[in-house]
Amino acid sequence: MKKSEIQQRLNNLAQNIERDTFIYSFLSCFGLSRTTIARLKKGDYNLSKVEGELFYKGKIFFKIDQSDKLINTIDEISKNEGVLKQKPRFIVVTDFVNVLATDTRKKTNKEFSLHDLAEQIDFFLPLSGAEIYRVSSDNKADRDAAYKLGELYDILVVDNPEWLGQGSHQLNLFLSRLLFCYFAEDTGIFPVKSMFTEALANNTNVDGADVNDFLSTLFKKLNTESGKTEFPDYLNNFPYVNGGLFRDEIVCPKFSRKSRQILLDSGELDWSEINPDIFGSMIQAVADPSERTNLGMHYTSVQNILKLIKPLFLDELYEEFEKSKDNAKGLEKLLFRMSKIKFFDPACGSGNFLIITYKELRNLEVQIIKQLIDLNQNQRKIYFTSLSLTQFYGIEIKDFAHEMAILSLWLAEHQMNQVFESELLDYGESKPILPLKEAGSIVQGNAARVSWEEVCPKNTNDEIYIIGNPPYLGYAIQNTEQKNDMAYTFLGVKDYKKLDYISCWFYKGSRYIDGYNAQLAFVSTNSVCQGEQVALLWPKVLNEGIEIGFAHHSFKWTNNAKGNAGVTVVIIGLRNASGFPKYIYNAGIKKESKNINFYLLDAPNITIQERSKPISVFPEMRKGSQPTDGGNLLLDVRTSNELLMSFPKLENIIMPFYGAEEFINGKKRFCLWIKENQLKDIGQIPEIKERLSAIREMRGNSTKLATKRLAAYPYRFAEIRYKSTDSIIVPRHSSEKRQYIPLGLLNASSIVGDSAMTIYDAEPWLFGVLHSKMHMVWVDAVGGKLETRYRYSAKLCYNTFPFPDINERQKETITQYVFDILDERAKYSEKTMAWMYNPETMPAGLKEAHHALDLAIERIYRLAPFHSDEERLEYLFKLYDEMSRKNTLFAKEKKVSKKK
Repeated sequence: MKKSEIQQRLNNLAQNIERDTFIYSFLSCFGLSRTTIARLKKGDYNLSKVEGELFYKGKIFFKIDQSDKLINTIDEISKNEGVLKQKPRFIVVTDFVNVLATDTRKKTNKEFSLHDLAEQIDFFLPLSGAEIYRVSSDNKADRDAAYKLGELYDILVVDNPEWLGQGSHQLNLFLSRLLFCYFAEDTGIFPVKSMFTEALANNTNVDGADVNDFLSTLFKKLNTESGKTEFPDYLNNFPYVNGGLFRDEIVCPKFSRKSRQILLDSGELDWSEINPDIFGSMIQAVADPSERTNLGMHYTSVQNILKLIKPLFLDELYEEFEKSKDNAKGLEKLLFRMSKIKFFDPACGSGNFLIITYKELRNLEVQIIKQLIDLNQNQRKIYFTSLSLTQFYGIEIKDFAHEMAILSLWLAEHQMNQVFESELLDYGESKPILPLKEAGSIVQGNAARVSWEEVCPKNTNDEIYIIGNPPYLGYAIQNTEQKNDMAYTFLGVKDYKKLDYISCWFYKGSRYIDGYNAQLAFVSTNSVCQGEQVALLWPKVLNEGIEIGFAHHSFKWTNNAKGNAGVTVVIIGLRNASGFPKYIYNAGIKKESKNINFYLLDAPNITIQERSKPISVFPEMRKGSQPTDGGNLLLDVRTSNELLMSFPKLENIIMPFYGAEEFINGKKRFCLWIKENQLKDIGQIPEIKERLSAIREMRGNSTKLATKRLAAYPYRFAEIRYKSTDSIIVPRHSSEKRQYIPLGLLNASSIVGDSAMTIYDAEPWLFGVLHSKMHMVWVDAVGGKLETRYRYSAKLCYNTFPFPDINERQKETITQYVFDILDERAKYSEKTMAWMYNPETMPAGLKEAHHALDLAIERIYRLAPFHSDEERLEYLFKLYDEMSRKNTLFAKEKKVSKKK
C-alpha cells in the first residue's frame, strides 16, 4: 500500500471512531488481510483473553484504559515479561481521547490526540511491513559492529604478520565465520542466545593464548554432522552448519588479552539488528583504517537500487499480482514463476543488489500468500517460501567482498524467514536454515574475463535479469590490468580504447541476453550517453535485436551519509526488441516513449559524430592559439606595466591574453605577440631576449619532434590561430552548476589561448545563439564532460548544433537581446564572469535578460513554447536528423553533377 493511501484511511478512521471495532479498523488501514482481521476478532490470533485488549504476536499489544494515568498503564505493560516474550512491535494504550504508544524496537514513545492519528503515519508505518525494507545509514548496530571488527583487524594484523603473509583469503574467511557466529547466537540460528560468546568466555584463558585453538575446534564442530566426531562437552550443543562457510580448514590467528576482549565485547552487541544489505559493504571498509570514519558511506541505498529493479522486473511482477488478486490459480502461477527467475549481478561487491532483490521478492511472496489465504478461507494450508538463494548469481573480483556477499545472503535469508513466519503466523513455516545451503552461485573472479554463461547458465525457458553497479573508470584513469581487460573483451572490435571501463559490462551483457528471455540494467556514469562515448559504445552494444527498454536520466547516486555528494549516474535497461512500452524516468516522473536513443531521449537512434564543418550556417570555430613557451610569452599585469614603461615601443607587441581561466575568473594577463619583421628591433631588449632564449631552450629539450623544430621560432606561439577581427570566446571547460557557459565578445587586439575556443569574423547574433538555453542543452547532451564539468568542442558541440537559417531582421532582433545582456554585465564590471554566472549570485537583471534571449531563440525554432529540456533536445535531434539528410543528399547531388 502507498503511504498516502494509509494516511487517508487513518484520517477517515479518526473522524469516525467506533470503540468496539477501532483496533480492527486501525490494523486494516495498514493492509492486514480480511482473513487475519477475522481471526483476530474470532480470537484465534489474539493472545490476550482480557476484554478491551488485543495482543497480536510480533505486531501490537493494544489496550483500552479509561483511567486518568495512561502513562502508568503503558509502563506496566512495557515491563511485562510475558508480553515482551512475544515481541510486539508496538504497545498502544488509549482512552479514546489521547493515545500513548511505544515502538519496542526503536525504543521511542509517542503521545498524541486520537484526532491526530493520521499525522502518526511514519511512527506506525512498520505495521504495513514497509520498514523491513528501509535502511538507515545511521544504523548504530551496523556501525558499532564494523568499528569493533576494524579494531580486531588492526590487532590481528600486527600480532600475526606471518599469518597474514600467507594471503588475505584466510583473514577474510576467518572474519566471515566470526560474523556468522555472532549473528547466529542473537537470531536463533544457534539454539541458545549468546552461546558463542559464553563458550568463548568460559573456555579460554584470559591472556588469549588458547583462543586460536578454541576457534579452530569450534569451526570444525560447525562443519561436522552430529555424532561423527568427538568434541569437548562445551561444544556439543553447537549445530552442524556446512554450506561451505566452515568447510575449508584455515589456520586461526593468535590472540592476545586485548584481542580476546574485543571478541567478548563484540558479543555484547545486538547482532539481530544488523542489516545484511549494507553490513557487508561497511565491513569491506574494515581493511582500510582511513575509511572507518565514513563507514556509513559504504553501501548503496535501497531507494537507489529500487530505481533499477522496479522498472526492470519488480513493477511487472506487482502488476501481475494485482491482475490475479481474485484468481488463486493465477497467484500460484506467479509464485511458481518467481521461484524460477534467475538474478545475476556480474559486479556484485558484497551483494547489495542481490540482497535487496531477494528481500523485495520475499515481501511480494508474503503478500501473494496472504491473498491466497483470503481466497481459500475454507482450506488449512501451511505455506513455505518457494524462493531460493540458488536463484542468485554473482561475480566479484575482491575476495573479501565475495565472502561478504555469500554471508550476507545467508543472513538475509534467515531474517526474511523470520518475517515470513511472523507475517503469516499459523499459515507460514520456514525450513530450518541449518545446515546451510549453498548461497547462490557467487564466484570470485574478474567479470570482464570470466564467462558469464558459465557462472549463470542460460536455457531457452529461463527468465533472467542482470543487475548491478559495475565499475566506471574513464579510459584516462584505467590501470594496465583494466586496459588489458578492455582489449580482451573487445577483441576484434575497433575503436574501443577511449571507452569507459563499464563498457565491458554493457558489451558482454548485450551479447548474453541476445535471443533469450533475459534483460539487464546497470547503473552507469552519465558519460556513456554523452560526447564521443556515444558513437564509440552504443553501435557496438545495440544491434537490430537489442534496444533500450527503460532509462533513468542523470541523478546523484548518493546515500544518507553526511558529506557524501555522490556521483552523477544514469540507469540503462537493455532488452530484446519487442512491442512492449518503453519508459524514461526523470526527477520522479515516468514518461512512455516511442523510442529511447543513445542519449536517453525519446528520439531516433541518431549518433552525433564529430563534424569538420558546421551543419548550420555558422562561421568556423577554432581552438585558441597555443603558446608552448614555458610561460615566457605570457605576462602578468605588473610585468606588462614595467615593460611598457621602460620600452613604449612594445605597445603594439603586448596584447591582452584570454584563456578560459583568465576570462571566467577575471585574471588579467598579457602576452608577447611578436611578428617576424618586428623581431630584429624587439629581440634586442634584454628582458625580451632572455625570455626568447628560455623558450628556445625549453622547446629544444622537448621529446616531441614538432616542438623541437619550433625552437627556431621562439618569438611566436607554437600554434597560431589568431585573426585580427572581433571574436567570440568560448571556454572549453566550465562548471556544470552554471545554467550558461560564460561567453565573451572580444576586440581585435585580444589573443585567445588554447584553453578556449574562438570564432573570428563573428557577429553579435551568433553570440546570442550560442548563449541560449537551446545551445546549452545540446552541449550538455552531446558534448561530454570532464569529470562533471562541461567540455566544449568545435567538432562535437558547435559544428553539430542544428539552427534554422534566419534572415537579417531576425539577426537584428537577436542582436538587440545580446546588447541587453552586455548592458546588464556592464553594471557589474568589477565582478568576474564566475560570479555573474554562479546560480547563487547571478544578478536578477542578467537572469531576466538571458531568459528573454532564450524565448527569442526558441521562437525561431517554433512558436509553441518548450516545456522541458527533454522536449528541447527531442526537437533538436529531429532537426539534426533532417539537416543531416539534406546535407548528405546535397553532397551526393554535387558529386553526381561534378561527374557529369
